Amino acid sequence: MSVASQGLENWVPRTKVGRLVLEGKITSLEEIFRRNLPLLEPEIVDYLIGDQLQHEVIDVTIVQKMTDAGRVTKFRAVVVVGNGDGYVGLGKGKARQFREAINKALRNAKLNITPVRRGCGSWECTCGEAHSVPFTVRGKSGSVEVILKPAPKGTGLVAGDVAKKVLKLAGIRDLWTFTKGETRTSYNFARAVFLALRNTYRFMTPLDWYRS
Repeated sequence: MSVASQGLENWVPRTKVGRLVLEGKITSLEEIFRRNLPLLEPEIVDYLIGDQLQHEVIDVTIVQKMTDAGRVTKFRAVVVVGNGDGYVGLGKGKARQFREAINKALRNAKLNITPVRRGCGSWECTCGEAHSVPFTVRGKSGSVEVILKPAPKGTGLVAGDVAKKVLKLAGIRDLWTFTKGETRTSYNFARAVFLALRNTYRFMTPLDWYRS
């Protein structure tokens, strides 16, 4: 992958991981997570999977704060990123300019990107393809709790609109979801789904037994 193709001609890495990526000693995000290395530069994500990365704006709201100089109005944006093939990230940003708030949220989402374990955990399917989650997982943010359950192939995403955006960018095609709490709060809803997906790597499966 060329740096120029990703618009990173002027990128000067500020961390050891960034330098290893630029030198070609780290060639994938999977290697970064497997070695438990810190991901502190969004350019690393752009360099490794930038041509596959997509983003979706989940919510933009106007927030206000009273200061000595008067009322300050800012935009708060929530953005989800993913490659549709096992990686997803969620971030939010706040700024006085709409575009700047989106850019901050996008940068934050790249820094929070996480791998998602996919599989076929439904006893009704057992096709062996990575179209759903391998087992039931939960995620909680604020008052919102989300339960993700494996679904057989062809079911689709049985979820709310906000959850669908996160799941699609993670590469999940079939899933049942159950939610509790105030799901109208878009950020908490999206974050609960994101945390549930991240929890897919909190458990070992038989496939992990053979990995060195």
